Amino acid sequence: MTQRRDPIKVMVVDDHPMWRDAVARDLAESGFELVATAGDGDQAVRRAKAAAPDVLVLDLNLPARPGVQVCKELVAHNPALRVLVLSASGEHADVLEAVKSGATGYLLKSASTAELLDAVRRTAVGDAVFTPGLAGLVLGEYRRLAAEPAPAPDAGRPGAPRLTERETEVLRLVAKGLSYKQIAERLVISHRTVQNHVQNTLGKLQLHNRVELVRYAIERGLDEE
Repeated sequence: MTQRRDPIKVMVVDDHPMWRDAVARDLAESGFELVATAGDGDQAVRRAKAAAPDVLVLDLNLPARPGVQVCKELVAHNPALRVLVLSASGEHADVLEAVKSGATGYLLKSASTAELLDAVRRTAVGDAVFTPGLAGLVLGEYRRLAAEPAPAPDAGRPGAPRLTERETEVLRLVAKGLSYKQIAERLVISHRTVQNHVQNTLGKLQLHNRVELVRYAIERGLDEE
């Protein structure tokens, strides 16, 4: 995996002060740059827009404004933002709602500190990180969404941009649920190159995040051999 030279800027949002402070401390002590914390939804939106973190570690159950609404608003404001939900709830409905709102990953609070740190690092470079057992659920939901009559904005447009052979290859593997690291290993290219292909593809297709990208790919059968 390609390592970033600059510290990853993180923000922690949780309404429990002791938990929020403990997570913030663990991240700061591990070399992340803690740019802000917040204890409710309104505060989270306001501070995140000002602090511009790379990764938002977000609880779903917040006062003032629910976490999914915070996620949706901040990702719309800054599509480059990565959101890692850190929640006590493993309910499928909560996981799917978070992903639909733009979250990059979903980790349960039962995760170890080491797992959290690894998840934040991977989230920062665009990997979709899920507590074991949840990734399959999310991929299944992508497929269900793709079956609905709600095409991507450019679907069927005669002048839809053409992807290169390698971009299509990467897109097919993304649709199968592989992480960027796994794709890099499969294609024998660098993690950074995979990221570049994904960003180029998002730009060409006028899509905003991995959720839309996977849906686009599955709608076109790219997840099938």
